[in-house]
Amino acid sequence: MTTRRVDTTVGIVGGGPAGLLLSHLLHRSGIESVVVDNRSRDLIEHTTRAGILEQGSVRLLVDSGVSDRVLRDGDQHEGIELRFGGLSHRIHFQELVGASVWLYPQTDVFTDLADARQRDGGDVRFGVRDTQALDLTSDRPGVAFTDAEGRRHELRCSVLVGADGSGSMTRHQIPDRRQYTREYPFAWFGITCEAPHSAPELIYTRSERGFALISQRTESLQRMYFQCSPDEDRDAWSDDRIWDELQGRLAGRDGFRLREGPVVEKLVLPFRSFVCEPMRYGRVLLAGDAAHTVPPTGAKGLNLALADVGVLAEVLERFVRRGDADTLDEYTPRALSRVWKAQNFSYWMTSMLHDVPGRSEFDARRQLGELESLVGSEHGRRYLAECYTGWPAG
Repeated sequence: MTTRRVDTTVGIVGGGPAGLLLSHLLHRSGIESVVVDNRSRDLIEHTTRAGILEQGSVRLLVDSGVSDRVLRDGDQHEGIELRFGGLSHRIHFQELVGASVWLYPQTDVFTDLADARQRDGGDVRFGVRDTQALDLTSDRPGVAFTDAEGRRHELRCSVLVGADGSGSMTRHQIPDRRQYTREYPFAWFGITCEAPHSAPELIYTRSERGFALISQRTESLQRMYFQCSPDEDRDAWSDDRIWDELQGRLAGRDGFRLREGPVVEKLVLPFRSFVCEPMRYGRVLLAGDAAHTVPPTGAKGLNLALADVGVLAEVLERFVRRGDADTLDEYTPRALSRVWKAQNFSYWMTSMLHDVPGRSEFDARRQLGELESLVGSEHGRRYLAECYTGWPAG
């Protein structure tokens, strides 16, 4: 089979939000890129993913010209509810730090970015296969792949970016990498249900029966989660059993009840924290889940990926203008500063709200004491609000 040579400035492995946003930002700076992904656009677009966007993420998407649909169709949230002891406590982001977050599914972020790259004539190749990394230690690294029509290609570039998710092929090619990992002894049982809103904003719940999170998708489609075992059998849960569990975890002295409806999707989400250091190896750089993952409790995963790309696009622009490879050294420390703050916040939120197997009565009482201290302190509430809505871009 004849192999076709493709040359570009930046090669990007992974056509999810991180890879597409990087390609978009580079295009705005006049820098060519090619994006490859082994999934089809249709598959990515129809893989249900929740999404809370920090204020900085919304600004990056809108100000860079991707789309303003998040402002029109997204749901602005000015706070969250922390619920424990059968009562809800408002953490009002706007009053505390003057910021909001937006409920906007990751699939919609992907659609906006894919449309923007198509609108601008971007070279994005979905549905490739047999992807192989090439010459990662050279000045022209690359990947070989077979496209959706069965043609073999060799992509060569000045910089190769791995934005190919937590199972990253690119990351596994990097020798002598340091990996920091934490496995959690629980998971989330997630459902999508056809029902009206039960609350205007997210409810994070700590109860004797375990954690629960009440979220939304649309006026008639809602997302909800409750803590479960990592090996939970989702098929063993009927609708009635699911609603009994959720209602029990949200029950309280205020008489709050969820609005129920048919469950249309069930899934089990394992918990894991992971960081790869460094995020650069020669002219190969990692972004998003390829370099780090966080538990979903703090809503940081997608926001970290977009923040990585914001820094990386700036660094790559200066690298291209100057031709100085040492410029790439700036990326890892700047990105990791935010990554480790997000890891700390996500771990804190997770440990504060979840029931760890084998916990003692002391542990349970201490956990309640932490929550009482948090909601009873303006400084505590302000810290949570600052972390949840996002830190300034580095």
